[in-house]
Amino acid sequence: MVEKKVQIGQESGLKERPIAVLVQKASQFDSSVYLKSGNKTVNAKSIMGVMGMGLKSGDYVSVTAEGSDEEMAAAEIVKHLEN
Repeated sequence: MVEKKVQIGQESGLKERPIAVLVQKASQFDSSVYLKSGNKTVNAKSIMGVMGMGLKSGDYVSVTAEGSDEEMAAAEIVKHLEN
């Protein structure tokens, strides 16, 4: 299992389009990928789950990936959230 903490770097936060891209990226991996902010943990492959988090620019989120391609999955999601 890989866990990385990242700060949302997108100025507008996570809106519809960036969330859709994030879910597409997460869905490309075999690993389970989760986002955690505060007390809320959601599946990064769930568009409704990620939208429900209401992440804004500057918020911190933990990315957790577990599976055969966990390192690559976590790195790609972190990269997307930072930019």
